[in-house]
Amino acid sequence: MQLNSAQQEAVSHTEGPLLILAGAGAGKTRVIVQRILEIIHKGVAPEQILAITFTNKAAGEMRERIKHHLTDGHVPFVSTFHSLGLTIIKENYRLFGFKRFPAIYDRADSLRTIKEALKSTGAESLSPGAVLGAISRMKGEGIMAEEFEVSAETSRDRTIAAVWRAYDQALTKDQALDFDDLLLRATRFLQSNEEVRTRYQTRWPYMHIDEYQDTNAVQAKLAELLISPQKNICAVGDIDQTIYGWRGAQIANILSFEKKFPGAKIVLLEENYRSTQNILAAANDIIAKNVYRREKNLFTKNPEGALLSLYQAFDELDEALFVVRKVRELIQGEKKQPKDFAVLYRANFQSRALEEAFLGAEIPHQVLGTRFFERKEVKDVISFVRAALYETAPDIARVANVPPRGIGKVTLLAMLSGKPIGGATGVKVASFKRLLAKIKDATESLPPAKLLPFVIAETGIETLLKEDKTEGKERQENLRELVSLASRFEHIEEFLESAALQSDQDTLKESSNAVRLMTVHAAKGLEFPHVFIVGLEEGLFPYEREGEGEHDREEERRLMYVALTRAEQKIYVSYAAYRTVFGSKNATLPSQFLSDLPQHLIELEAPERLGRTIYLD
Repeated sequence: MQLNSAQQEAVSHTEGPLLILAGAGAGKTRVIVQRILEIIHKGVAPEQILAITFTNKAAGEMRERIKHHLTDGHVPFVSTFHSLGLTIIKENYRLFGFKRFPAIYDRADSLRTIKEALKSTGAESLSPGAVLGAISRMKGEGIMAEEFEVSAETSRDRTIAAVWRAYDQALTKDQALDFDDLLLRATRFLQSNEEVRTRYQTRWPYMHIDEYQDTNAVQAKLAELLISPQKNICAVGDIDQTIYGWRGAQIANILSFEKKFPGAKIVLLEENYRSTQNILAAANDIIAKNVYRREKNLFTKNPEGALLSLYQAFDELDEALFVVRKVRELIQGEKKQPKDFAVLYRANFQSRALEEAFLGAEIPHQVLGTRFFERKEVKDVISFVRAALYETAPDIARVANVPPRGIGKVTLLAMLSGKPIGGATGVKVASFKRLLAKIKDATESLPPAKLLPFVIAETGIETLLKEDKTEGKERQENLRELVSLASRFEHIEEFLESAALQSDQDTLKESSNAVRLMTVHAAKGLEFPHVFIVGLEEGLFPYEREGEGEHDREEERRLMYVALTRAEQKIYVSYAAYRTVFGSKNATLPSQFLSDLPQHLIELEAPERLGRTIYLD
């Protein structure tokens, strides 16, 4: 496919700062790949090019596309922000004060350690999730624990500061970092070390950042520190798809690009290759009401396409049955495949009714949300390896009784603190330690694809799952998948790092022929022929927050825009007159977004039950 004129303009501009404002479905990944190839064609070594994105899936796709066009084996450094931070830390680990490469805490590890910190500081009334969220937000803004402690004014903030200090001490003891540290520590290190900073700027004089609108303060600062004196930065993003404000993404980063880089070239990619004209007309009308944006109007040469279908359900069960009925009709009548459909919702709790309906209809479906690497059996196997390699406290605590071996909480605390343990309990602890030593020895001689089956067998997990007659078979399948993933890596440390840095989309099984059920946030960057957007009710979508401001309302509208632009051929929107939330069935009002959709683009779906149809103004 030939590049259009705007795409060609972006590809050709290889020197100096460039901002590409790429609408949904406008071929931005293709443009980044072609621009990188153009720079290489002009004589720049591939290793001098850095490309940063947000998911391993996106980074892998970009890397493979570039590699396809290069024959000498040399490729640019394509990475997520977190992998980039980890690379900088690993390459300089001694300067960071580490004795070895640091282990990485995932969310479960962090929550377990925060719980211990709450207990040790007498602050058990606070929610571990809320405290971890507060610490994560501070780190995302580039703030260290000691800085937060100095500025803490309220009693709650002072308590969080004390918990944070205890949490950091636990990380230091384990020679570990959490997810947010990978960015914050790398950024602080580059800020304070001019020699190393210059080395990286020289290594990567050309930088590309995908999804620039999703960067938070520390990500934007990390990128800024790596930019070469020539300012060869290409930022690609879409203001209209800024949907991660709740986790620290700052729309100001992309809005202020020209101020930060005077003389920057701006290229708009407005031609959409994904959706029909009717879908784009609806999306353009929705987003036009936002103020904090740069004027952009998507267009396409695709056919006009089908109208959007609207269904008014009685409740969430009726809504779910409508979705399933439509999917079945299209599979049976038009020979569509289950993988052609996605059902998008605003909040995770909405998946329950949908899952039950799809199970009842025996239609294959996959819920995106429970991360593969957070499944119990998967986490157990990985924790055994990490406990053996790194002796990390959360991992030892997790697997000390997997399978049950009679090590209680008191014994576990004594074991972690290094106290002597005698008697029958001491025998059990010694046996557990021998098991970890055996696994550690195996890591030195076995590749990951052989090490994991060894761990599964030696620990007794294999026998445990074979004896489980309810979920055992499915859990064994998950471990087979884990071994399959491990076969891509030569070294176990690389595999563990990859597992720790996974996102929801990275665990989406592209090959499975199933209807995808997911939140709109999880759907960003994906596309499907048929999309259902359910739960379009005031207070749910747009989601209502206490004390929300104009920025929050605009983000909800951007989220609706993202939902609409996931569809290639057909969109179904629905709302329920009653919805059960926290066990209480409440009457609802249709979402304002339904009124904002152009009415000439909407057709009403007749209910299967008898009753009146409610028409929107």
